[in-house]
Amino acid sequence: MSKDLFAALEAGGTKMICAVANGDGDVLAQVRIATTTPDEVFDEIAAFYRAQRVEHGPIRTGGVASFGPLDLDPASASHGHLTGTPKPGWSSVDMLGRFSDIVDAPSRIDTDVNCAAMAEATHGAGRGLDRVCYMTVGTGIGVGMFERGALHKPTAHAEVGHIRVSRAAGDDFAGMCPSHQDCVEGLACGPAMKARWGRSAEDLPGDHPAWHFEAHYIAAICVNLTYIARPQRIVLGGGVLEHDALYAAVRRQFRTMAAGYALDRYSADIETFICPPGLQDPSPGLAGAIELARGLAARDLGGA
Repeated sequence: MSKDLFAALEAGGTKMICAVANGDGDVLAQVRIATTTPDEVFDEIAAFYRAQRVEHGPIRTGGVASFGPLDLDPASASHGHLTGTPKPGWSSVDMLGRFSDIVDAPSRIDTDVNCAAMAEATHGAGRGLDRVCYMTVGTGIGVGMFERGALHKPTAHAEVGHIRVSRAAGDDFAGMCPSHQDCVEGLACGPAMKARWGRSAEDLPGDHPAWHFEAHYIAAICVNLTYIARPQRIVLGGGVLEHDALYAAVRRQFRTMAAGYALDRYSADIETFICPPGLQDPSPGLAGAIELARGLAARDLGGA
């Protein structure tokens, strides 16, 4: 086992998870921090890593799996910054620079869903497949894709949660996305569920009509991904998917929407095609952040 230590941050709109991992990617310590203001959050992150350096020693490299939107263009002056995020107070925050300064080590950043897709394709539910999509449904809705051993890396991340799809029958909710109102995120993310029903997803009973609407919108994205990206597996994660019955409901809606048209051997096997994450501890996002850090160290040594 390498003696290298890696710092990882899974940055979400509700919570942040910081960790230190060893050379094999095993987590040695982690902490959960509520996503309040940037200064408060980064002060807590700094305190965590000060303590970890005392106990474990210096950090070799770091990785950040962050909510977005993010500037992912390496040639941009604002590379690693959040852009116009709907999270109040976080637009333009330099996520990569502040984290790298705190851990005092070179660091990389990508979206939380890209990192989760990489982790699930490498170690989890998509292991052994060439093309895996990961969708999170929580504070926001996003999709990442890992293909043939590499992340899908445009200069700007694909904002799949902000596409529009057909409305579920009987749905008259206006939506709450500040930019698009009734995009999928505006209709089906966790905060949208609370705004629509007056209760958080975890407080809604299993027979509540909310789950029919939710399954419709998640399945609609899965159908679009199937026909556009042709993944071999779609992994669904995020806080809203902690309602286990939602997976079966999404599969039923997917069957209806796709109507058997142009499905391949992967998407036709719906029970395995749409599935929960294979990783639990660490979470897919945090595991992906660790892989970013390890990959950066390997690259510096002339590896992959």
